Amino acid sequence: MEKKIDSSKIGSNEIELVDFRIMKEVNGQVYEGIYGINVAKVREIIRLPKLTELPGVPPFIEGIFDLRGVVIPVINLSKWMKVDTGRAYDKKVRIIIAEFNNILIGFIVHEAKRIRRISWKDIEPASFASAVDNSVGMEKNKITGVTRIEDNSVLLILDLESIVQDLGLIQPPTEIDKLTDGNEFAGVALLVDDSSTARKAMKTALEHMGFDVVEAFDGEDAIEKIEQQYNSLGESRFQHEMRIIVSDIEMPRMDGFHFASKIKNDTRFKHIPILFNSSISGEFSKEKGREVGGDGYLIKFQPKKFYEEVKRVLTRDD
Repeated sequence: MEKKIDSSKIGSNEIELVDFRIMKEVNGQVYEGIYGINVAKVREIIRLPKLTELPGVPPFIEGIFDLRGVVIPVINLSKWMKVDTGRAYDKKVRIIIAEFNNILIGFIVHEAKRIRRISWKDIEPASFASAVDNSVGMEKNKITGVTRIEDNSVLLILDLESIVQDLGLIQPPTEIDKLTDGNEFAGVALLVDDSSTARKAMKTALEHMGFDVVEAFDGEDAIEKIEQQYNSLGESRFQHEMRIIVSDIEMPRMDGFHFASKIKNDTRFKHIPILFNSSISGEFSKEKGREVGGDGYLIKFQPKKFYEEVKRVLTRDD
């Protein structure tokens, strides 16, 4: 009897976001930008402490401070987004302490408003962001998703991987070249991630390992891409050439867990190993990844560990 993934273990395809605000001043008029960060990445929210400035750093790094023995770098989100706040600061300024990619970072926001629960189906990918709202004054590649909330307002989800890259904390994917000659693997790798920054790094790594890479920006797009591969290659070639799926978890429209469950419950695709590659750390997400049929779980982005895990997944049955 074929094993099916229990849909009760997948969850509701929803995300909880901390709704925070960044103010923008234009000709003396203050406008409110509405943004969100996954609750799973938020450690705590605190008042702005005294910061120690650092010499020779980008202007969006306000400084560092000690949080119970841990030194936390603090990013001014409005400066990183290149939003002119003018004098829009007020007494509601807070720091959101977030953990992702195994890094603790503080983000200065003008107000931490509330927690929202939103279905991924209601979040559109960043490719729609410029059409939805051009008023935010920031590059589209700093956004991974947009959604409508009350009063027809727009909430933007930021691409935190871009911040890590701007801080110089992402190891170059070409580090893979020290571990492989580029001919170790062959076939197709499906890469699923809503962050253009993360996709670029992982695509380079996979190509340097020998794979032909097909990209998708969320779970729904990935389903379409794998169907296209199946139809174009035919069943026999598909079985041999589609080697691995590397998937993020947090994505618009369909998250990585729901995507994985659909793959593992489809007799045409269930043989394909799925490697989750996420910025969310913690045993809860790892266990959930296993429950939906994932074959491995990595924290973005460490080329050596990425290579080793891909190799482990693809050679375990040899």
